[in-house]
Amino acid sequence: MKKRVLATVMALVLALSFGACGKKKDEGPLTLVYAEVNPKDTIVGQVAADFKSKVEELSKGQIIIDVQYSGVLGSENEVLDAMLAGAGAADISRISAFSLTTYGAEKSVLLSLPYTFESRDHFWNFATSDLAQEFLNESYDKKLGVKGLFYGEEGFRHFFTRDKITGIKDLAGMKLRVSNDPVMNGLVKGLGANPTVVAFGELYSALSSGVVDGAEQPIANYKSNSFPEVANNIILDGHTLGAIEIVVASPVWDKLTKEQQQILLDAGKYAQENNKKNSQAKEDEVLAQLKKDGCNVVEVKDPTPWQNAVKDVVKENTKGLEDLYQKLLSFK
Repeated sequence: MKKRVLATVMALVLALSFGACGKKKDEGPLTLVYAEVNPKDTIVGQVAADFKSKVEELSKGQIIIDVQYSGVLGSENEVLDAMLAGAGAADISRISAFSLTTYGAEKSVLLSLPYTFESRDHFWNFATSDLAQEFLNESYDKKLGVKGLFYGEEGFRHFFTRDKITGIKDLAGMKLRVSNDPVMNGLVKGLGANPTVVAFGELYSALSSGVVDGAEQPIANYKSNSFPEVANNIILDGHTLGAIEIVVASPVWDKLTKEQQQILLDAGKYAQENNKKNSQAKEDEVLAQLKKDGCNVVEVKDPTPWQNAVKDVVKENTKGLEDLYQKLLSFK
């Protein structure tokens, strides 16, 4: 398993800087730090807030969840790298569901393949199933360094651009920001565009300066990060559902009592249920506001050309997992 040299160095620095995050039971309430790269007023920000409130309620204040929003602990990848290296400031983190694939969690990649989930109901049928538990347990079973607690979603992801677009043909030749993920690289290439790696924290300035012509995000994140200011065109292609996973560092999990572990799991179910009930309404509210503010919102009436353009990406990333992928599709 390859580890980035930079990530390892960072992990060691963070370890020296922060030390252990939690406290022993006899020292008072246990504090667990939760990293979230997006602001509090996003769908994923609400997931963190719901998880925090329920943990503290169920534990009667004996477990405190210290949520650090807006990427103050680093990017999603930086936080995850540190956690997997057994160090860092975060005990718990919200990650994109596919993030663990580069570390050996093979099943996770299936959740990020383009046009896999036809609807929110399709995703939630999976996310609340026994198969989802199998996916969640993979990283812990393989001793990768984290344990999955629960799944959620932040809405379908769509492309947004500096220049006006009317359809798939307009993406040809555009420099579209990616996070150095093989699936996203393949997706962008399949659509005829050029994948360009840019850190999320630098995306606003990259769009503003023209380093990239566009990017992709769920609708709520697109607005909350002020991207319409520099890229006021969004095409609702819904290439992937923004499946999220909340993970806890394995050393932290292993030190918890059975009662404490159950509290985190129960709080996860609560946050997951709220996410299921509220994400669509939140997204609809944001989309209405974007249109009111003058954002150029383009509907995709026929997704067939988009689906055809990325068939090779799906085929390449389901090799050896074809049967499992069919199970995932069966939750429609």
